[in-house]
Amino acid sequence: MLSKTLVPQSVAREIQTMIRSGVLKAGEKIPSQREFSQTLGVSRASLREALLTLETLGLLKTEMGRGTFVATPAEGESQSGAHMAPWRYSDSYSVFDVFQTRILLEGEIARLSAGRLTQLQLEKMEKATQTMEECWAGQDLLANVEADLEFHGIIVSACSNAMLRALYQNVRDQVTETQRQPIPITDPQRMRDSIAEHRRIIAALSQNDAALARREMEGHIRNTARCAGLKP
Repeated sequence: MLSKTLVPQSVAREIQTMIRSGVLKAGEKIPSQREFSQTLGVSRASLREALLTLETLGLLKTEMGRGTFVATPAEGESQSGAHMAPWRYSDSYSVFDVFQTRILLEGEIARLSAGRLTQLQLEKMEKATQTMEECWAGQDLLANVEADLEFHGIIVSACSNAMLRALYQNVRDQVTETQRQPIPITDPQRMRDSIAEHRRIIAALSQNDAALARREMEGHIRNTARCAGLKP
């Protein structure tokens, strides 16, 4: 039985391990949700969320009327032939809207966080960035995104405006999806650039330069949007 703490993330990690170790092979159809949830000892709702996460990361592929399959290397690797998964929140907000909101919201949050981050928080941000780099090299895509989420979350936690912090939490699911969705089409150079952008954000915040922190954060999100084929 998997831990009940953050169950969908634990399930996603378990399935990613099965894929990376070859227990689930490229092109193989995964078991039905009923069977798979029983095997893993989790609810179907938790399994469904985990499968959606892995599909967004390009590790799984759902075919209408056929089921869900482990992506082949051509589908799962970051290359020009890969595709992003369908946007999960299209019934409420477009992915363009979310990126545009991120630019406004996280840019201002970064500005208001300058001068408020402790040395320990800055060190945690650098560690998260290093983890992103290492996990990308090892193609641990879940851990790569989790480290990215931690990086941005630390900045939010230091923001002086409680309402902006609350607004961020209210849209965090959609924000998280924009951090996952471009992964299948992210090439190594874009990931290197993204990591360099993180370090420039850290530098601006450590220098207590609010205006620069805002510019660096806005530029970082715009570049991520461009990777997804958008220009918000």
